[in-house]
Amino acid sequence: MTTLEAFCTYYSEAGSANTVPTLEIARRRADELGIEHVLVASTTGETGAMAAEAMPGGRVIVVSHSAGFAAPNQQEMEEAYRVRIEAAGSRVLTCQHALGGVGRAVRRKLGSYQIDEIIAFTLRLLGDGLKVACEISLMATDAGLVRSGEEVIAVGGTGHGADTAAVIRAANAQDLFDLRVLEILCKPRSQRRP
Repeated sequence: MTTLEAFCTYYSEAGSANTVPTLEIARRRADELGIEHVLVASTTGETGAMAAEAMPGGRVIVVSHSAGFAAPNQQEMEEAYRVRIEAAGSRVLTCQHALGGVGRAVRRKLGSYQIDEIIAFTLRLLGDGLKVACEISLMATDAGLVRSGEEVIAVGGTGHGADTAAVIRAANAQDLFDLRVLEILCKPRSQRRP
């Protein structure tokens, strides 16, 4: 039997103060494992631009909120950040959340949680950022930007910035149970409570 030892960083607090070290950890592990794609969640685009510039050449796929997520007909990603992301050779994926699209509409209208949001709450047991990392892996696979079964680095956060990175075997949303978190590279030890 072979074993693998991998280093994991635990931050004392969650949040954007961890963005730079999280991106460095993600870049370093992607290099070590020869991973082609680094997925990065980004709402305004600031974290995405930082990642794209830290790992230029098309390795980064920035996953943003769908248009209308915060307010009808509003795109949260700022154009200046989108320009920086694309100038570094990276792509932006804007689409519905894999774990909170139509199910969220049912909850808002009928006050009843659906299975996708229950899965999201369950993943948050391991941290908000790890839930986001799993979700953006599903979204990028559904969009055809990564292949099902491909190992990716996925970077998420708690609120703002990035504080979590993981090696994930990607899967399509309809094959959620084929997704695997292979390594947790970094995450906050303590989480903000709502």
